[in-house]
Amino acid sequence: MPQSTVTTIISGIEFNQPSIVQIRDEQFEEKEVQVSILRLDEVHPFVSGNKLFKLIYFLKEAKESQHKTIITFGGAYSNHLAATAFACERLNIKSIGIVRGEQPKLLSHTLQFCREHGMQLKFVSRSQWKNLDERFIEELKFEFGQHILIPEGGFSIKGKQGASLINEYFQNKNVTHVCLAVGTATTFAGIVEANNKNIEIIGFGVLKNTKDVPERFTELQVNPSKKYSFIGDYHFGGYAKKSSELISFMNRFYEKYSIPLDFVYTGKMMAGVYDLISKNYFPRGSKIVCIHTGGLQGNNSLTNELIY
Repeated sequence: MPQSTVTTIISGIEFNQPSIVQIRDEQFEEKEVQVSILRLDEVHPFVSGNKLFKLIYFLKEAKESQHKTIITFGGAYSNHLAATAFACERLNIKSIGIVRGEQPKLLSHTLQFCREHGMQLKFVSRSQWKNLDERFIEELKFEFGQHILIPEGGFSIKGKQGASLINEYFQNKNVTHVCLAVGTATTFAGIVEANNKNIEIIGFGVLKNTKDVPERFTELQVNPSKKYSFIGDYHFGGYAKKSSELISFMNRFYEKYSIPLDFVYTGKMMAGVYDLISKNYFPRGSKIVCIHTGGLQGNNSLTNELIY
């Protein structure tokens, strides 16, 4: 995608052009498949990966409106909160993060980062979090005034529309499959919606027992005729959970390719891709692009487990 596509929509932050890197492995050669990674983690050190794309139209709206305040939601290690805080600071937009859980004595590195970049944090108990209804939204308006509200993880029509821009990086390439990790399914929806080629889009769930992707796609108004595949077998215990097997895979991957993966999203997806290739899921001759959706700041919560 031309760099001007992003900067035309939202100026004020300097973004890098991501690369598509082919990774070579004896197993890939044996199975006669080609695997590449779209390095969206290279777009920006903090507003990286798919986070930029899901935010882009909200940031544009905030810059152009009189209500230069953004309120959004996330947990203590939310990549979304960190990206929002940094972007809003750079664009002179006030940001408020509604955080799941009681305020701890010691903030996570992610929440410390958010505060350092000007985000005001409001903590909400987990019981209240389960009931964030219209009344709560009205209370936010009363407490903070007029604002632009971004749902957790950017789950919204605007978030989907922003994520659909990612397709421009690979739609004119010789690609048969595109793989990505799935959390809220916003990025997944955007890529599926914008897919006008005969490319199989495969989502790898990072949450345990994710069964509501069709319902999420309906809420995000994805054309029901669009085809996709969803695989929920590589969550490694659930959202933000990890195992020694996953960490070992990520370390081996970095040693071989010098590409860091995160343990919440892209690490799980790549482990799944490797396993499926070994099981002949992909036909011979497949050309697979795996989307690195960033989120590397989450690795800061690991202690001496990763070699990078």
